[in-house]
Parts: sequence; C-alpha cells; structure tokens
Amino acid sequence: KKRDSLDCTKIYTMLLASSTFRNGASNRGMAVASASMRRGKWTSSSSSSSQRWFGASSSSSPPEGDDEEGDTTTTTTEDDAVTTTPPDDTPAAAAVPATPAENTATTHNAESEFEKKLRPSEVVKELNRHIVGQGDAKRAVAIALRNRWRRRQLPEDLIKEVTPRNVLMIGPTGCGKTEVARRMASLGDAPFIKVEATKFTEVGYHGRDVDQIIRDLMDISMNVTRKKFTEQRRAEAKALVEDRILDILTGPPTQKEQRSRESFRDMLREGLLDDQEIEVDVPEGAGEKGAGGVFSIGGDQNNPNVAAMADFLNRMGGGGGPGGAKKGSPPTERKKMPISEARDVILDIELDRLLENIDLKKESITAVEESGIVFIDEIDKICSSKDYMSKSADASAEGVQRDLLPLIEGTTISTKYGNVNTDYILFVASGAFHAVKPSDMLPELQGRLPIRVELNGLTEDDLYKILTEPVANLLRQQIELIKTEGVTLTFEDDAIREIARMAALLNRTVENIGARRLHTVMERIMESLSFEAAEMEEGSAITVNKELVQERLSDVLVASDLSKYIL
Repeated sequence: KKRDSLDCTKIYTMLLASSTFRNGASNRGMAVASASMRRGKWTSSSSSSSQRWFGASSSSSPPEGDDEEGDTTTTTTEDDAVTTTPPDDTPAAAAVPATPAENTATTHNAESEFEKKLRPSEVVKELNRHIVGQGDAKRAVAIALRNRWRRRQLPEDLIKEVTPRNVLMIGPTGCGKTEVARRMASLGDAPFIKVEATKFTEVGYHGRDVDQIIRDLMDISMNVTRKKFTEQRRAEAKALVEDRILDILTGPPTQKEQRSRESFRDMLREGLLDDQEIEVDVPEGAGEKGAGGVFSIGGDQNNPNVAAMADFLNRMGGGGGPGGAKKGSPPTERKKMPISEARDVILDIELDRLLENIDLKKESITAVEESGIVFIDEIDKICSSKDYMSKSADASAEGVQRDLLPLIEGTTISTKYGNVNTDYILFVASGAFHAVKPSDMLPELQGRLPIRVELNGLTEDDLYKILTEPVANLLRQQIELIKTEGVTLTFEDDAIREIARMAALLNRTVENIGARRLHTVMERIMESLSFEAAEMEEGSAITVNKELVQERLSDVLVASDLSKYIL
C-alpha cells in the first residue's frame, strides 16, 4: 500500500501502453503511451500527472467488451496531459547524428584549444612546472613546436618548401636535456619518440640500424591515431552497445514491441539489469594480449613483407564462428556473461567496426610525416675526437652518423604500414660533449642541426629550486611516501639549503652529475628514517633539520676529501 509513486508511475505507464495496443488504439494513442514511457526520469511532475491519469482512467474506463470510445476519451485526456506537460526526454535527442555545421564547430573549438596549447608562452609555462632554469632550451623547443603548427597554415604552394629547423642541445649531464624531451611528449598529440644514439649500429653490423627509429615512430603513431579516433566515436559506439543489448533482451525492434523495449532501456540505463546474464559473440582470443591472430609466422614483424603475409593469412583464416561472422572476419565464440561485463566487450567490438571505415594506416603516416618528432639523446657518444687520427673500430661510431645524414635530411623509409617520408620530421639531438666537441661531428650532420642551444650547469641556487619549485619535487615525493605509514615528515628551510649546498659541493669535488646528485644526497638522509618509519606509531612526526643533514653526510665529505690524495 505504501508503494513509491515512481514505481506506480512506471507500472501504470506499462499497463497503459499494453492496454492501448490490445484495444487497437490509433497510432497517436500509441505514440502518447510511448512518449509517456520515455518521459523518463520519473520526476514529481510525472507522478502528479499519473495521479490525474489514474483518476481519469478509473472514472471513464468502460467495462470489458465495450467499444473503443472509452479508450478514445482516455487517450484524449492523456494527450491533453502530454501537451500541457513539457517532455523531459530532451537529452535523448543527443543520439541523433550531429549536423556538418555542428561537427565543424566542434573541430574548430578543438583546433583552437590545440592552437592555444602550442603557443610558445604556454609551452614554456608548462615546462617551468617541471624543469628549473634552462630558459634558452625551453624557448627553442617552444618555437620549434609552434613552427610545426604554423607550417600547416601555409598555402599549398609554400607548405612543401618549409622544412623544420632541427635543434642540437649541448650541456653537462643532469642539467635537464632529457627531461625537456620527456615533457615534450605530453604537450601535443604529435607522434613522439625518444631514442639513444648508442643503441644503433652501422649498416652491415649486427644490431639495429637507424631506420628502426622511424618504424618505432610509426608504431607509436598508430596507437595515438587509433586512440584519437576511438575517443571521437565512443559516444556513437555506446549507443550501439545499448541497442545491441536490447536486441538480445527483447529481440529486434518492432513497432509492436517498442513500449517494452523502451522500458527495458530505462532499466538498463539505471543499472537494474547489470546482473542479468546474456550470451555475446566475441572474437576468439579476445582479451588475450598479444594473441597474434589465427596464424603466427616467424621473422621480423617490422619487415613489410612479413607483416603483409601475416595479415593476409589472418584474414583468409577467419571463416566465421558460431556467431555467424562474415567470411574474412575473425572467428567468434559465444560467451555467457553479465551485462555489466558485456558492455565493455561489446563496446570494443563496436569500436572496431566503426574504425573499419577509417584508413588508420594512412592517417598515421600523415601524422608522422607532418608532425612527427624524434629526440636523439647521447649523440656525443657516437663522435670521436679529431685529435686522434686513429680510426675507431666501434660499430656505433661515425658509421651511425653517416647513416643519420639521409634520415635527418629527408628520405623514404619502408615500414610495415607503408613508406614514410622523413622530409618534415623534426629532429632534436642532445649530448653532454665532455670528451668531444660539437665540431667533432661530421660537418654534414652539423649542418642538418642548425639551431644550437647551450644548457648551463646547475648552481647551488638551481639545486635549491629543484628541491622546492617543481610540482613533483623530491621533497614532496619523500613526504608523501612517509605519509603512507601515518607519519608526518617535514623539512626545515635550513635543511633544504644544506642539502643543496652539499650536492653542489659533491658535484665540484667528486664528479659533476648535475641534478642526479640530489637523489644520492636525499637517499643518504632518508635511509634510516625510511627504515624506522614503519615501526613508528601513527601520528608521529619527523623533522629534518640542518644538523641531521650534516650528520648523515659527514662520512661522504670525509671520503671525498681523502680521494684527492689517492694516486
């Protein structure tokens, strides 16, 4: 008797729709019933309307066997109620495909946000959140990224003539060269790869040649492109998932079963059917990472011929499974699972079907050719000093430089996705150049890296800023780690100054390793504190002061002083 009014509304509406269909009401009456079901959120206004409908139906409903006049009167009353109450299912219209004008506006807004994100001032501002100092390097990187966007806005006759200006960053180890590259990867949607120059060998030697850089970049671009188009079509795929689950529950949609289908849709959206088990046709091996398809052949998977043969065999081997898959598609198997799990499985299947109409390989190749960025680290390690005339037998020396020349200048690389032109890929190289000078590089390679940026060594003040200014600085990391034990860790300002001074002193007396020295100092200070924190009572507090820092590092300083007198 105390049944909630919302449940009464749902029950009455379903009964009303069923009665309308049984009594052969007009299409208008069925539309009214369907509209009342879809009204949907079952608010208090719907409840009050249902009370009026209950009164009208109870006072004017004819006995069994009467003609349709009573139903017509009731339908008219319902129609009046519908016309006086604004529909609440306006959000359902979102399922209608957007017009081209709306898509253009959305694309323009996204492009405007991307344009704003790539402004040099915004790039420098983002880099300042993680990297201390090195303003020249940040500005050079920001300008290079912005010029990529500017080039795409040029006329067609000029766009082919503008090539990127490659950058060479020179500075001691630990000053932030590699960190600049890491942060560049998160600034845009452009394909980005960071490689070590020492990992490659000259053509003819056993190892990896420099062409592998572009092949790896294409793999990254395929993942980025697939992710981008997947996000664009996720909303459409979710609507298809909902319809497919309803097809399994109620059968194919028909005009007669529209009312029950909409009621199931409401329950599905509210999560009332999540525990209901259904049978779904899924591709064989779905969810198994690296399944490799039906056929798996040996050889280098980066070889275009091997990749094409494996793809051909997988397509020919898909003969359809129990789910009635089409010829040429992967075989399927039927699995029984709850709707809560089936949503994600069906969503992946629908996304794959939507992406079949998109040439992902072509889009990925275009992204690499127009926006690709390659960061080559430790380029000084493949240089040999000209002061020694003896020719080196190292397979990773000047031969790799000669192989890099056509790659940076512009050539065509064969990949398993197609041929990639490197004319407009931006190359950023970096090196410490301790043992060699930039002039020891091949003159042709120097000319292909026209923009040179020198990074300064870190001073004591820079080390103090590194400890305090970045978003995820070392002090905050240690504080949060100890906090997980229920212990509060604090650093006094004098202690922070002493840590920076000790790190700078060790860099001068032992070996200059830049900001990496802070890791050594911090671990020496936190060694005993981290060991004891797990045994402390919850709510305890630890304070690191200047005296504690000096005590922990006293043995390190003594050892460094004695090392001066050891031959």
